[in-house]
Amino acid sequence: MARPEPEPEAAISSPIRVRPARASDRAFVRETAQRLADFELPAWRGAAEIVAGEGRTIDAYFRGEIPGSEVLVAEVGGEPVGFAFLETGRDYFTRLEHAHVGILAVAAASEGLGAGQALIAAAEAWTRARGLSVLTLNVFDGNARARRLYERAGFEAETLRYRKSV
Repeated sequence: MARPEPEPEAAISSPIRVRPARASDRAFVRETAQRLADFELPAWRGAAEIVAGEGRTIDAYFRGEIPGSEVLVAEVGGEPVGFAFLETGRDYFTRLEHAHVGILAVAAASEGLGAGQALIAAAEAWTRARGLSVLTLNVFDGNARARRLYERAGFEAETLRYRKSV
């Protein structure tokens, strides 16, 4: 059964506009993804590996290798200021499909403009357009700014992932 397509753009609040990414957005998305390590990382994670991992996902998306996913770009005055990579997944416990914000980043110069909020609202619309009722995301424990954004948007912590090197 075909899923409904999301609206081409979600106008959240002036002057921020959110739209599907174009091929010409790839460089902006890659550059902005470098910010995904701009906070206190766990001791066992390095900024280079975080950026490389997110870069692999972004490159795979722009090569068309991740079916059903989408990158949305927030812009002000026609200039990109942030992006979100959206995909679907299956709940571990229920096996029900849900939407997932795989990556969300805002350019440093654009922090505080509301681009993160606009991208979350657009991700919610993307979720509803697919007939899904749950939107998830992961965030590093040390990324306090992102955690505040997500909590203000109504997200609640569900699990904590622990790690041990052996």
